[in-house]
Amino acid sequence: MTETHDDDSVSVDVDSSEAKDDAAVNITPAHSRAQIEAGRLLFARDVTFMLSVVKLSALPPPNMPEVCFAGRSNVGKSSLINALTNRKDLARASNTPGRTRELNYFNVDERIRVVDLPGYGYARASKKDIANWTGLTRDYLRGRAPLRRVFVLIDSRHGLKDSDIDIMEMLDEAAVTYQLIMTKTDKLKKGELEKIIKKTARRVKKRPAAFPELICTSSVKKNGLDELRAEIATLAETR
Repeated sequence: MTETHDDDSVSVDVDSSEAKDDAAVNITPAHSRAQIEAGRLLFARDVTFMLSVVKLSALPPPNMPEVCFAGRSNVGKSSLINALTNRKDLARASNTPGRTRELNYFNVDERIRVVDLPGYGYARASKKDIANWTGLTRDYLRGRAPLRRVFVLIDSRHGLKDSDIDIMEMLDEAAVTYQLIMTKTDKLKKGELEKIIKKTARRVKKRPAAFPELICTSSVKKNGLDELRAEIATLAETR
């Protein structure tokens, strides 16, 4: 993988010696310097916890763009949100998978809302409770008018799992735009990371509602956060 820079954009390209299928894969979206700066400024302003939602009737008014973060339990959602917003404990991180059981809303500078969804795939709870918040999540994803994009987090150490495919298929059917974010990329060696990124990108690029580019992140090393902030800042402009 080679990183290229010019005066206007930042991008990462796949090695040209790879097969045509890999050559068509965009690993990281290109952003202008102005977009990167807009993302930095957005998250340098007020970011506050709003509320936790356990039923659709309690959702806030649909008067502001929203993005949400979805992913398997223990994929690193809370850690990524904290790193994204430059706050240590805005989102509750836990060593216990499946602890988030509500839709947690965060207000970013009165311009866009970030929603932390319950993790899927594992939880120490009753079947009834799991069914309740799984249903809430699916209903939210299918029918929330101000939702601009779903960021589906994938642990780079493990790649796509069946539960990830289930969510992607549901979003495809509902025509809800989503984008994959690879988390914990600092845990892999460069060659291993390139391999899993290419494999994941090949599996997602033909999906109808999937955004064609992945974002690779590390909450520890702060990799990919500028690109993710730029993406969200762009979406904040779509009223």
